[in-house]
Amino acid sequence: MASWNSIPLEVLYTSLGWIAFFSWSISFYPQVILNFRRKSVVGLNFDFVVLNLTKHSSYLIYNASMFFSSVVQKQYREKYGLNEMIPVAANDVAFSIHAVLLTAFTLFQIAIYDRGSQKVSRTSVGIVCVAWLTIAVCVFIALPSHSWLWLISCFNTLQVVMTVIKYIPQAIMNFQRKSTIGFSIGNILLDLLGGVTNYGQMAMQSIDQNSWVNFYGNIGKTLLSLVSIFFDILFILQHYVLYPAWKIGTSRDVDVIGKKPLLKTSDHENKEDV
Repeated sequence: MASWNSIPLEVLYTSLGWIAFFSWSISFYPQVILNFRRKSVVGLNFDFVVLNLTKHSSYLIYNASMFFSSVVQKQYREKYGLNEMIPVAANDVAFSIHAVLLTAFTLFQIAIYDRGSQKVSRTSVGIVCVAWLTIAVCVFIALPSHSWLWLISCFNTLQVVMTVIKYIPQAIMNFQRKSTIGFSIGNILLDLLGGVTNYGQMAMQSIDQNSWVNFYGNIGKTLLSLVSIFFDILFILQHYVLYPAWKIGTSRDVDVIGKKPLLKTSDHENKEDV
């Protein structure tokens, strides 16, 4: 079993991992708090949240299996090398558990707060159904040969696909509304910090072990960081450059603007008086 060659790199690896954990975990709270203060979820894309729950659930299954299962770890080392360290740390498992709980709570907020004319799209529901049906097929394929590493890799692949897909509806909604009101930028700034430190954590392990196996041995974690960083930068540009709040109204108008219907149709007839 592999061990660390450099204590400073090990300390840096652990530190970056927990910074990523706290950044990503705290990133859920600005949106939750914003929803609570406004008593409204208008501006938050529901598809984003639904897809996010599937993404974090599949990532939790991968992380927990890799971290706790000796059988999975044995299969990993048989494939990538007996001296290789597993590519999942305690902070990865902790983050996944927290993410599932907070995403589920955000869905609860969607159920109880003002939603305006927004709803979960059929496309999103269809994507989630296809995703879990595909995973079910993978389970039946893996059972006879006990290919557990391959099976959890399917979960890891699913979380990468969901990571890419989940950001798209929110980015499109911001573009259509020409506004990011109702979508917390604090969430994005913390998510960006988490993505950078998560990638840095993997780099520390690779430098210490003089091996890049952990990058492609856990390609899901690698792509998670890169995809998150890409979309976070896009959202930052939308919030601060393309659709800044001063172009739409003052901060006192946030609730008023945020509760306007997103579609310019007859829905305006049902608009609440401000």
